[in-house]
Amino acid sequence: MSAPTAALPAFRKFLDPAVADAEVSGWRAAARVLPVPRLLGHSTAEGRHVVSYEDVLAGGRCSMLLGDVIATADREPNVVPRVTALIDAVCDSWLTAVAADGRTAPLAACVPGLYVDRIRPGGRIDAWCLSGRLTVPASITGRPLPVLALTGHLFVVNDIPLRLDLPATVGKTRDGLSPDRAFVTAITQGDPTEPNIADPLCWLDFEYAGRNTIAGEIAVLLWYLLGMGGWLVPRYRPEVYARTLPLHLPQVAAPHLEHVEYDERHRRLEVRYTWPAGPGRRAAITRLLERVRSDLAAAAGLDADRVLAQLRHFLTLRILGVIPPGQLTGDDLLLLLAKLAETQHPEAVGETFTRTHPLT
Repeated sequence: MSAPTAALPAFRKFLDPAVADAEVSGWRAAARVLPVPRLLGHSTAEGRHVVSYEDVLAGGRCSMLLGDVIATADREPNVVPRVTALIDAVCDSWLTAVAADGRTAPLAACVPGLYVDRIRPGGRIDAWCLSGRLTVPASITGRPLPVLALTGHLFVVNDIPLRLDLPATVGKTRDGLSPDRAFVTAITQGDPTEPNIADPLCWLDFEYAGRNTIAGEIAVLLWYLLGMGGWLVPRYRPEVYARTLPLHLPQVAAPHLEHVEYDERHRRLEVRYTWPAGPGRRAAITRLLERVRSDLAAAAGLDADRVLAQLRHFLTLRILGVIPPGQLTGDDLLLLLAKLAETQHPEAVGETFTRTHPLT
């Protein structure tokens, strides 16, 4: 075990042994192809492992994390080009990874934590979503409405008729992400979220680093930009941003329901929502989608005209498998279910899934 280097400011992570081993192994894989902080040391202290990295913010190598760049651009439109440039750097990093060591491989050959482990029978998705306890409260629909009871209902979202069969959705996702399914893979950081991307580009946090699918990387970042960073994380996991983002500015907008109507007799649930976002967040989403259509789709083995259809299983896992849906308010649960339903009907929805509204 190497001793920490005193010349650089250090960022230390205190981890259980297995997690620390995965972290260091992931860093070693990522460091071959991606911009990462220096690993300063891996030691033990009081029964836990301490992994020390160069603190890229304190040392001046980077100035902000993606979440702070977006939040700043939401308030200062002159910062928007910096958001676009950082998203471009992320996409270029994935292209570099594919060029260096990209290959088609089964999901079983990839890091399991974000996908295979979460969708396996009896795992967190089953416990959170299929137990029968997940219910839209009476204050929203007039009577408590179990989400499983929506099977067979018409679910009208922003005037688009859809269906939401949660058991079937989970089953299709489990099949679509079965260990033997093959995808274009490369060595990546594995969890591309707003606290894990520093500007200028430096990847942070390597628990899931290693061989991962490029389609999965795109889906993780897309849903984080669309639903996690500007809505669910600050609302339900505020300590994450308080702990990781130096600025952790309050969100400037969040999605909200405009109308809900439930017709039990005709088995029809209708919702209308708006999805506002600041200029920084809109720029990040727009640029990621532009890059997917221009060059990332081909690198990931995707059809640029059918991206939502081909990402829907990865998106389903992110929508259902990060924050327990049972912790959400009734309004937020319906918003989450609306987005889930949209992913399952890509031909009917088109670009509606990724559409946001400018702040007024």
